[in-house]
Amino acid sequence: MDIQKSKIELVKIILNSENDSFIKKVTDFIKNEASDFWNDLSSVEKAEIKKGIDQLNKGQRTSYKEVLKKIS
Repeated sequence: MDIQKSKIELVKIILNSENDSFIKKVTDFIKNEASDFWNDLSSVEKAEIKKGIDQLNKGQRTSYKEVLKKIS
């Protein structure tokens, strides 16, 4: 089945449904799929990620083995 046919079938299913719970689940799923996770992060989380990216760009890396040694 091609994507256009799949979309049409999905719309038919949604339009024919009278189940409020199902409609809400579909709506929530679509909204969650469309949202950018970045918008859900706190300002502290965003700052930490940016800090990590800056460190990587400066060549400040820690190998996986080194991390394991520190936490073991």
